[in-house]
Formats: sequence, C-alpha cells, structure tokens
Amino acid sequence: MSHDLSDYRKSYDKFELLETNCPDNPIELFRDWFLNADESEMVDEANAMNIATIGNDGFPKNRVVLLKKYTHEGFIFYTNYNSEKGKAISYNNHVCLSFFWPGLEQQIIIKGTAKKIADNLSDGYFESRPDGSKLGAWASNQSEVVPNKETLIDNLEKYEKKYQNTEIPRPPHWGGFIVNPISIEFWQGRPNRMHDRIRYSLQKDFSWKIERLAP
Repeated sequence: MSHDLSDYRKSYDKFELLETNCPDNPIELFRDWFLNADESEMVDEANAMNIATIGNDGFPKNRVVLLKKYTHEGFIFYTNYNSEKGKAISYNNHVCLSFFWPGLEQQIIIKGTAKKIADNLSDGYFESRPDGSKLGAWASNQSEVVPNKETLIDNLEKYEKKYQNTEIPRPPHWGGFIVNPISIEFWQGRPNRMHDRIRYSLQKDFSWKIERLAP
C-alpha cells in the first residue's frame, strides 16, 4: 500500500518574525508566543510539547508531554522517573523540546539538558493534582509491559482502597524535570517556504547570541 503526498501544499502567510522584534532573552519571546497561542482559538493545548530523548539502545524517541511551568531557568514537566523517558534522561540528559502550533504557523525548538527538580517542588505540584491523577501515578508502572488492561484497573482499585479517606502522597518515583536551554529556535511559516528562523544560542557569559537561519 502506498499513498503519495507530494501534492500536499499549504501557504504560510499569517505572521513574520524580524530581528527587530526579538528581545535579548529568548524566554521573553517564548512567553509572548506562548500567551498568544494559549489565547488563540486555533490552538487546542498550547502547553503540549514534544520531547525527544536518546535511550540506552542508541535510538531517539519522541513523545508528547505537557509543559507545566517555565521560568528564566528553563521548562518544567512531570513524569514517572522509572518510565522510558525518565530512564533515557538518566542515561543521557541531552534532550530536545518542540512546540508546534499549526494554526499560527509557528514552531519553537529547544535544545537543553534535563535534571530533576527539588523534591519540595514536585510535592507542591503533586498536591495540586486531582485525586484520580494522583492515584494513577501509583497504579501505573509507566512503560512497563502489562499482561492486560485489567491489571491496570486492579492496581488502580487497590490504591483507591489504600488511600480512601486519606491524603495521597507523592510516589518517590514520580516528579519533575527542568530542561535548561542552550538553544531556542523560533520558526515562523512564510510564503514560498522562505520561513523566518531565529535561533538564540547560550554563550559562556550567559548572554544569548541571536542569528537568522536559512529556511
């Protein structure tokens, strides 16, 4: 079976990105783009981002996670530390994040290093989650092979009974990572595939070098 997609065409012409509109710090531009995406009716989940890791088998793997916080230090998401992505980060903490908002014809590509955040920060976020999500963090050995779906349901029911009418603590194997960026590229679709690409690269003095890349 084959399906030829060579005739698929789309013209990008909604916005443009000029150096004169780029602040010295890329987090400020990220904030502006993110807030615009978050308020746009053309974007469903603005905080959905792809994270690429390298596993100990040498292969890259991408999956979508949710950004939960960003600061001038980096980008924070939460996961099971024993999951495939958690183990991959432990093996090689060089990762790549990317946001794609097709309705706005925009991408943001972030290269950086990931590390665990402090336990008290993970505790604080875990406490804010709905009870169902808290129980799911206990019930699912994320990325592990299970015999069937019933096993997961049974595990969930077990923890529902265990923590019935009591506070649900954060599992020690669950928490946050922060990705400290070394490179952030902003991509804005333009006509005739002459897309605007502006890359910020972190320098030794912690300033950011701003460069335009050919599309």
